[in-house]
Amino acid sequence: MTRHFTTDVLICGAGAAGLTLAIDLARRGISFRLIEKMDDAFRGSRGKGLQPRTLEIFEDLGIVDRIVAAGGPYPPQREYAQDGAVTEAAVAEAEQPRTDEPYRTPLMIPQFLTEGVMRDRLAELGHRVEFGCELAGFEQDDDGVTARLVGKGGEQVVRTRYLVGADGGHSFVRHALGIDFPGKTLGVRAVVADVVLTGLDRDAWHRFNEGDMQRQIGICPLAGTELFQLQGPIPLEGDVALSAEGLSALVSERTGRDIRVQSVSWASAFNMNARLADRYRVGRTFLAGDAAHTHPPTGGQGLNTSVQDAYNLGWKLATVLRGGPVFLLDSYEQERRPVAAQMLGLATRLLDAMKRGEMRRGRETHQLDIGYPESPLAMEKPERTGGLLAGDRAPEAPIMGASGRPTSLFRLFKGPHWKLLGYEVERSAIAPRGGLNIHVFGSRGDVVDHADGVRQTYALAPGTWVLVRPDGYVGAIVSAGDIEALEGYLRHVGLEPDPMRPAIEPAA
Repeated sequence: MTRHFTTDVLICGAGAAGLTLAIDLARRGISFRLIEKMDDAFRGSRGKGLQPRTLEIFEDLGIVDRIVAAGGPYPPQREYAQDGAVTEAAVAEAEQPRTDEPYRTPLMIPQFLTEGVMRDRLAELGHRVEFGCELAGFEQDDDGVTARLVGKGGEQVVRTRYLVGADGGHSFVRHALGIDFPGKTLGVRAVVADVVLTGLDRDAWHRFNEGDMQRQIGICPLAGTELFQLQGPIPLEGDVALSAEGLSALVSERTGRDIRVQSVSWASAFNMNARLADRYRVGRTFLAGDAAHTHPPTGGQGLNTSVQDAYNLGWKLATVLRGGPVFLLDSYEQERRPVAAQMLGLATRLLDAMKRGEMRRGRETHQLDIGYPESPLAMEKPERTGGLLAGDRAPEAPIMGASGRPTSLFRLFKGPHWKLLGYEVERSAIAPRGGLNIHVFGSRGDVVDHADGVRQTYALAPGTWVLVRPDGYVGAIVSAGDIEALEGYLRHVGLEPDPMRPAIEPAA
């Protein structure tokens, strides 16, 4: 069999995880193929909420404004009790942006619109999804993966350096690798459907019979569309009619109102599960998204966790493919699997609260406080006892360029590179190198902390260096006296000095 590599990465599954990974690899100039066994794009609203941390990722990927324009805020939740009482409350409290957290409120946008924006971005970068192309089998060795694909044009064999299974909860890749998927079925079966209906206003998320798992139903207007999403528990056994007539009968029975489903755009009946793969990697094959973890829909964590998986994996694959240290690939599971376990616990607790009619979403769903403090990529010299720590999400802050134009840290961070911030340091202390953007605050620095926001937000003392990873997390915080440790870290992650470009000498 040929050893010729036809691509660097084969991505199986073109949902949110696969698309995120594809966009990230595309902007890094890495060759890949993104295949999807379905003949067309997913048409449902299943994941309809984007958390603030996901919006930050989408800003880096260049699509956040399009995403926000396509979606909208969550409407208030209006509950109709069996005794006729009506109460109204926010699904999630709207929080004003802060300088360190520009996105603080979840956005509603149905999954099919999110993925449509992502496919458009991928097309701008010169790539597309290969629909109707299925992974039928694969074998891997020390050098790569040989995959057998079946599509409209017949069967083909491709050779790739890495394979990523982003192919959903019933992942073919996970099954082929023999990775266990422990967890539990949560004893809840539900229907979810995108419909056109009459008889309800679009000014609220209407919820009937909260806390009654036999009669509960939610009817939510989907931002950016003329559709409503129906959600409700159904019996664990037996058929359920997902036609317009069948769903109309279900709604009428549970609400007692003259609400008519006119048409069904998409519908599904499913059992809620909480499962986590034992491993995220075998050799040169990785799992991402629902292939690695499945969540109940409560709390809006599944799609968001999947996006972050891919955002974490993309830069590591690209670094290794360009000759960087292979240990970076080990850090993917080390960092992301504990996060998935945490989010599964949160979603399960929220499901229990929903059963009691008491579910409220708080800051813990926003994913802004997720970090990797135990990661092998987190270093502090000397160790810090408070404030921002290595492994934390790197916060936003307003700054000004030396030319006087206002900008922000996120604008400096945007792109596939590492970022090094020096606070009142000698710029020449760190040799320039490819893949690293260096910015200095202070005398003769290129950026100005005009509102003192960087110093306060990052808890910096003069002489401090902060290294920010390509995925927006703090890799290292190092004092001027520990500059050799910083140089060692940079070399460790594959950022070698350019031997043809000496460091800038300080001005006399």
